Amino acid sequence: MNANDLDGERVGEFNEDALERILSHRGEPLFFADWDRAVFIHYEIDPSVLQPCVPFPLDLRDGKAYVSLVAFTMRRMRPRLGGLVTEWMFKPIATHEFLNVRTYVRHQGEPGIYFLAEWLSNPLSVHLGQKTFGLPYRFGKIGYAHAHEVCELCGKVSDGPWCLEYLAASNSETDFKSCAENSLEEFLLERYTAFTQRGPRSRLFRIWHPPWPQAAIELKILHDDLLTRTWPWFKEARFLGANYSPGVRDVWMGRSHRIVSR
Repeated sequence: MNANDLDGERVGEFNEDALERILSHRGEPLFFADWDRAVFIHYEIDPSVLQPCVPFPLDLRDGKAYVSLVAFTMRRMRPRLGGLVTEWMFKPIATHEFLNVRTYVRHQGEPGIYFLAEWLSNPLSVHLGQKTFGLPYRFGKIGYAHAHEVCELCGKVSDGPWCLEYLAASNSETDFKSCAENSLEEFLLERYTAFTQRGPRSRLFRIWHPPWPQAAIELKILHDDLLTRTWPWFKEARFLGANYSPGVRDVWMGRSHRIVSR
């Protein structure tokens, strides 16, 4: 099976390694979804501070470790098989907002991400994601206004008394492009494997999509106690900058695979 055979979908020659990995297992991908209007917020942190909190080896760049926040809306999550019937069955969990807090890891030579936490606006998805993928889902009140067409980019995520709130400048005439090859932006945005650990069980799942169309943005953090209260070490993280993408469509999402120690 190759990329062009998958339900008649034709894909470009992008992200060859990621494409090869997800198609190396029969039955992949398991789901499709649209990832809409994503804000990426990046921090640098001392690896010695972060590594004790992460069960996989950090993937460093020039000796530096990074943490990124990804604020976006997932839409139309649906099984690859089953057509309109299974898409209708997935309606209750198909569309909701995310705030991912992730760092960068490498396991057995494969680069990927490790989710420190993920806030979702859908309580049902929180429960299902924890059980099926071992993801660190939490429920949060999320409000995003990612409307680059009218130069409005802002968001707020609350969990009890704590929140993350940001405001960014945008330009309605921005030319969105894929990240430059071998750039820091490519290192931070273009990740296609997620490693998870819940109790003693380590797992991974893979995704695939064309490269993010993106642009750097000027962003200001208004409140960040959601981060510093959840992880006291976050006070030592240094804000680097942010990127915005209008999103990617028909993201391939793979099934959860158990990691077997070698």
